[in-house]
Amino acid sequence: MTLFWMICAVLLLVALLFVVLPLWRASGNNNDVLRDAANLEILRDQSVELDTDLRNGLLTQEAYEQGKRELQSRLLEEVETNGKTVKLAHNPAKVLALVLALLLPLTAVPLYLVLGNSGALVFTGGHVDMSPEAMLKELERKVERNPNDPNELVTLARGYIEMKQFPQALEAYKKLAELVPEEPQVWVEYAQAYAINHNDSLLGEASVFLDKALALNPDHDWALGLSGSAAMERGDYVAAITHWQRLVELLPPDSPDAQQVQGGILKARGMLAMQPGGKQKLARLPAPGKASGSTASATAVSVSGRVALSPELAASVAPTDTVFIIARAASGPKMPLAVLRKQVKDLPLEFMLDDSMAMQPELKLSGFDQVVVIARVSKSGNAMSQPGDFQGMTAAVKPGSKGLKVVIDTPVK
Repeated sequence: MTLFWMICAVLLLVALLFVVLPLWRASGNNNDVLRDAANLEILRDQSVELDTDLRNGLLTQEAYEQGKRELQSRLLEEVETNGKTVKLAHNPAKVLALVLALLLPLTAVPLYLVLGNSGALVFTGGHVDMSPEAMLKELERKVERNPNDPNELVTLARGYIEMKQFPQALEAYKKLAELVPEEPQVWVEYAQAYAINHNDSLLGEASVFLDKALALNPDHDWALGLSGSAAMERGDYVAAITHWQRLVELLPPDSPDAQQVQGGILKARGMLAMQPGGKQKLARLPAPGKASGSTASATAVSVSGRVALSPELAASVAPTDTVFIIARAASGPKMPLAVLRKQVKDLPLEFMLDDSMAMQPELKLSGFDQVVVIARVSKSGNAMSQPGDFQGMTAAVKPGSKGLKVVIDTPVK
């Protein structure tokens, strides 16, 4: 910082020299010289007029000589005055120079301190740089000025992760998820920050955040990878295989990432085979390295029944509110296995959910031993449950079950 202020002082001094020095050198003597020259020229003109009047007979010799004497007397007075140093009582140019010499430094330095950012400068090797800590402070100031700007907030959250300030990162992602709840990348990064703050575990809230990301974008590669890791952590090898198999289909076949994920799938299949009933579950899953949609072993099955709205809630919903009828695995991935969309005015209605309604080819009713059926009235039209919605659900049933009864009677909190 010392070098910076020295450079500023030199530049300010140069500016003062350019402005003040010419004004200081300005003098009022030049005005006196011009005045004296004008007076002498007048005297010469008057002398010529006297000579002309004498020749033309307009003046007598006596009057002519008297006029000459007066002109000579005045000429002597001008010469004596011109030989002296004449100064004005005060020089305006010098006064202006003094004023500018005082005002320039007194205004330039306070203006920089107010408008500049000297605290963010760190001089290293003769050049200006900004430290990571200073950059993070600047991001915090930007977020304070614009607290509802998601771009600034996500940059700050990632900055906290980079600087290993994990609690602050978690708070930033929490606010970010409130600002842009429809952005899957935010939920994935929120899950990661939550895991870091909880012993690197993807269980609990982190898994919920990942489910929200996949509900918004089922093909989000990062969410699929972390969801598979979370499933492995809780021992749900079917879900891990399902997520990772989908991820492999999205990656270039010969890429290192695809090979790494394939290794994880093989490990999960081995762990599943050692569980009771694991081999039967493996038989319903796609073989390693094959697209899950190409398997012909899965038998298309369905669940069916009737959905009705509780009379007590009739006044709380509108006829055009959206109704989602969803089949979901009783244990395992929270992604819907089949979805049917209707409106409140269609209730009560008979429904059937089967493999043709799957949101992802690898997540089908036929791939799970037990499922639950959920019917939800969504006030926002969003498939993700939100406070203010109403829902009802069945107990865990086997795929192929018929005659199910679902009553929408419970507010979502």
